[in-house]
Amino acid sequence: MKSTSFYSKSAYFCRLALVFKSDSIGSMNSILPWVQIILSILLIISVLLQKSEASLGGAFGSGNDSGSTYHTRRGFEKFLFRLTIVLAVLLVVSSILAVI
Repeated sequence: MKSTSFYSKSAYFCRLALVFKSDSIGSMNSILPWVQIILSILLIISVLLQKSEASLGGAFGSGNDSGSTYHTRRGFEKFLFRLTIVLAVLLVVSSILAVI
């Protein structure tokens, strides 16, 4: 019977782990730009769908007080607001991963 030592088995598993690690990093680097493109498009859409709080007249101090009242987000508007925050955080995280 052929006897293998502990060292040869552990060396084999270390080499195997390095192969899988390099393959997973390579595949992540090829997928990451596509993830960033999709996240950025979704972030642009979610920002554009949100209701504008201030009008141009309110920016110059016009007499219209509609922009100065507090508006509570409810329903879809609240969901869209939180989705925008989540998409922005995911885009930042994916950009940091691309740099590393």
